[in-house]
Amino acid sequence: MNIMDFNVKKLAADAGTFLSRAVQFTEEKLGQAEKTELDAHLENLLSKAECTKLWTEKIMKQTEVLLQPNPNARIEEFVYEKLDRKAPSRMNNPELLGQYMIDAGNEFGPGTAYGNALIKCGETQKRIGTADRELIQTSAINFLTPLRNFIEGDYKTITKERKLLQNKRLDLDAAKTRLKKAKVAEARAAQLNTSQPEENNIMVNVSYVLNLLHVKWLKSEQEVRITQSEFDRQAEITRLLLEGISSTHAHHLRCLNDFVEAQMTYYAQCYQYMLDLQKQLGSFPSTFLSNNNQSSSTPVQSVSAPSVLASASASLTSVSNSIVTSGISELKSSSGSRKARVLYDYDAANSSELSLLADEVITVYSIPGMDSDWLMGERGNQKGKVPITYLELLN
Repeated sequence: MNIMDFNVKKLAADAGTFLSRAVQFTEEKLGQAEKTELDAHLENLLSKAECTKLWTEKIMKQTEVLLQPNPNARIEEFVYEKLDRKAPSRMNNPELLGQYMIDAGNEFGPGTAYGNALIKCGETQKRIGTADRELIQTSAINFLTPLRNFIEGDYKTITKERKLLQNKRLDLDAAKTRLKKAKVAEARAAQLNTSQPEENNIMVNVSYVLNLLHVKWLKSEQEVRITQSEFDRQAEITRLLLEGISSTHAHHLRCLNDFVEAQMTYYAQCYQYMLDLQKQLGSFPSTFLSNNNQSSSTPVQSVSAPSVLASASASLTSVSNSIVTSGISELKSSSGSRKARVLYDYDAANSSELSLLADEVITVYSIPGMDSDWLMGERGNQKGKVPITYLELLN
């Protein structure tokens, strides 16, 4: 029974506090009550925390989009994460493309030029897919997880303490309002007490009311001191939490460096994979088909690595066509030599090959038994094998 009475009293007290805060908040919005303002330093810390939370959320969400462009896959990963279960392993886009290329190459025949090239491209795509998985895993651990921990952990604690600070401020201002009203009522009663009443009973009643208001004034003054102390203590707690935002920025900076390093590793791996693939295939720009029909006065555009990689698929089909052009066929069937312009740089893989520089002119000729994709090249006293796909025969 006593426990029930205690619960009822506590419920009534909580309801009274809630009502008092609601009245104070409404009067502040209507401009009918004074409001205790936070100091400028605390306001700046609150603004900094809100700004940090806003941009951390945006960066985190966009990073997730960058690492996993498929929204359905992101939702699936989110659901499995909330269920504390591991998401099923599926092939990513590069791995899927690589598998299709390998299957197609095996279907066309690994012994054919096109089938062999498809298999090599497919293997490279699968390696890129593996690198992509490593990037996602590393970024999730070293970058996304710390950002998410701040949003779901530290900032939630700050929000909770900030809400408590708001309630303590409302309690303080409500106590100040009650004290102000008690002082005004006591002053009015004092004025009535100093007047000369006609009957003694009126004097007695006024004195009683005056004493009652004085007691109420003392209680209100004590309530203000208590609520002021609680407000100051909560403001200090909130301030200490908010000052930790600077440490959060320093931690996020280290995480950002880890993310940049992971990206750098990923893109370096992809570039190296495609560079190796380019050397294996002897790839060249898709515009090569028209180069043999152009005059020697036509300027040859330099080819950057990204353009070579982007045109690799298109250039594969031009290999067999370039081999059978009339100029190359005539050169291979004769014992003579021709001048050729180098289309772009080539680094010799071994001592039997000749390194080339874009736009230089060399002498080329064929020797019996040489592979159909190569010619002998001479530059002064230097000579060695050169890939025909890097050359444009001159008239």
